Amino acid sequence: MKKYAYIGCLGFIAVITTEFGVIGILPQIAEHYQIGIDKAGWLLSAFALIIALTGPFMTLFMSGFDRKKVMLAAIAIFLFTAVVSAMSPPFWLLMLVRILPAFLQPVYIATALSVAVSGSDKKDANGLMGIVFMGVALAMVTTVPFATWLASLWIWESSFIIQGVVSTIALAAIYFLLPAMPVKEKKSYKSQLTILTKPTFIISTAMNFFMITAWFSTYSYFADYLNKAKGMDGTMVSYMLFLFGIIGVFANWIAGKMLSWNVAKTTALFLSGTVIMPFLLYFSGDSLPANIISIAVWGFLYSPSFQNASTYMISSVPNSLEFANSLATSFGNLGVTLGTTLGGWMIVAKGAAYNPWIGLVFGLLAFIMIVWRSFLEKKTEKPNIVIPYH
Repeated sequence: MKKYAYIGCLGFIAVITTEFGVIGILPQIAEHYQIGIDKAGWLLSAFALIIALTGPFMTLFMSGFDRKKVMLAAIAIFLFTAVVSAMSPPFWLLMLVRILPAFLQPVYIATALSVAVSGSDKKDANGLMGIVFMGVALAMVTTVPFATWLASLWIWESSFIIQGVVSTIALAAIYFLLPAMPVKEKKSYKSQLTILTKPTFIISTAMNFFMITAWFSTYSYFADYLNKAKGMDGTMVSYMLFLFGIIGVFANWIAGKMLSWNVAKTTALFLSGTVIMPFLLYFSGDSLPANIISIAVWGFLYSPSFQNASTYMISSVPNSLEFANSLATSFGNLGVTLGTTLGGWMIVAKGAAYNPWIGLVFGLLAFIMIVWRSFLEKKTEKPNIVIPYH
């Protein structure tokens, strides 16, 4: 049902606002706590690392619980995190409450996708999942840039206040609009774990990891990169985040349509941005019009990355949607961790202007995985046997 998909989308906005809302305020957090930008970056990478390490296990463990209760519990923890973070606690406590919701983030996403496609035809599944994933783009165009803009005018804690408001709205929508959804037939752990033996799924997982690493080596430091490499102030950065998100909404809609046509080619098309963007950002220099065009292209090619990665992985094991998606979320966030860590190291060692070139290297590795999977699939296709006429 589309209603369930839109409810899942609203919760996804809360999830993404919490995870990525700090991107626009990392320089202010670093200044407030008197720490380096690379250490502040751990507010993002530690969150992602917890997801990477615990996501599949938490999803398996909670696969038998009522889906409505699972979604409520997840968003409630996101709300708790926002409230405590808005009080500007000591950095160690800020880090601790930041990672708490990470344990349930992949559970929420997997459950929301499962709820969205429940009772639908297979031909509508990608479109319904696309609606849920639209929450990523909508957060990028609304809550994330608005929180960054508000923080630039007022205080950095205002970003967490916005996260709290969004989480409250999502919590209310799930509670009042979603019916109880007990799991009628729980799949055995063994049946779900068998996907880990499929070579095409393993290759798809590697593609996801390399692709997200490529994008987040620069995107994690979006504000710092535009500030140091492009000379933009906090207000201009919030405008660029808004542009990035506006383009992203359109990109997610396009990607959702294209994925129903061809999953591999769609994924490859948007992945091409990891190769194109380093050159675009380099040659745009200090020109504001050229940078605006570059950021628009960046937003278009980056925004559907999580949707593409999940769909690409699920397409290799279509009967294991929830567990496959939890692994997609897990390895995607492992990519966020590595990309953020490498990006922070590059800023300290060489400067923010070099970050996009990390993306080029990992983007090429992701392309190799797509080619490899395609080769394996063609190899395993049954050849047409022609019986000669005598």
